[in-house]
Amino acid sequence: MVDQTLLPAKYKLIECSSIECLCEAISSLRVRGAPAIGAAGGFGIALAGVLSHARSMEALINELKQAGDMIISTRPTAVNLAWAVNRVLNATMDAYNLESIRDIVLHEALAIADEDAKLNKKIGINGAKLLKDGDMVMTYCNAGRLACVDWGTALGVIRSAVEMGKEIQVIACETRPLNQGGRITTLELMEDKIPVTLITDSMSAHVMRCKKVDCVIVGADRITQDAVFNKIGTYTLSIVANEHDIPFYVAAPVSTFDFINMENDIEIELRNPDEMRFMAGTQIAPLDVNVYNPAFDATPMGYVSALITENGIFKPPLLLEEVTLNH
Repeated sequence: MVDQTLLPAKYKLIECSSIECLCEAISSLRVRGAPAIGAAGGFGIALAGVLSHARSMEALINELKQAGDMIISTRPTAVNLAWAVNRVLNATMDAYNLESIRDIVLHEALAIADEDAKLNKKIGINGAKLLKDGDMVMTYCNAGRLACVDWGTALGVIRSAVEMGKEIQVIACETRPLNQGGRITTLELMEDKIPVTLITDSMSAHVMRCKKVDCVIVGADRITQDAVFNKIGTYTLSIVANEHDIPFYVAAPVSTFDFINMENDIEIELRNPDEMRFMAGTQIAPLDVNVYNPAFDATPMGYVSALITENGIFKPPLLLEEVTLNH
């Protein structure tokens, strides 16, 4: 995996040869983005299968479940992680001996990764229909190829539009406190030679009021019937976009949809307070200041103009089951 905590100053690949290493990579955001950590979780179960010395099918499956619990606990809000882990675990129901379990979990993990790249391409093609030639798109955090296996969700829509010949420019919000927008989104877009302008999060309302934005596109870490969970600050953008009649789009694969829970059922992950006390190793706040640092917020569905998925574009209100009709 690319260690995303070091970008853009340093490009470093890391290898995880233990479940503990993988869990640390996920919890520390070395790998981040809902689809990407889903794929990582799937490969974590495959890794657990390879490392196990179990001598019976029952013992091996129990070890895989324990590894799954450990992996899922690293990021409780993003639904793709649990979805991928459980998908790989459920695939073992077709196993007939120890070796077949190991083969099955690896095959299923690879399938999740391959599917993600293909689904993101479909999301991009569907979403590109919403963009006009010459549009200025605001985005938040990073929902690009580094947040996925490839292509991206929100940035995938932009890439697909550009691939179709449309001239698209992007305004990227820095996304405090870890600046994924400033560090990663801008890097991805510049590599693709897509014009991008970086702003601070607090500039977003001013920029929208000055009519410099045609639409906002963000990704998602979980979508319930009544809300979209995404990086903290997304809710603010949705309110401002609605106030200025700017479409607010969410791009995400069907695997991000939670068909069971509602907003109030979801635990929002609280991050390390030092993420706000320090920046790039430099202290920027008193060490003993009280810190509230939620990783995500919930945007009510009423602020969402459309959900862009691999199965098409859906406008709230809707039953989430509608998005799976072609899946």
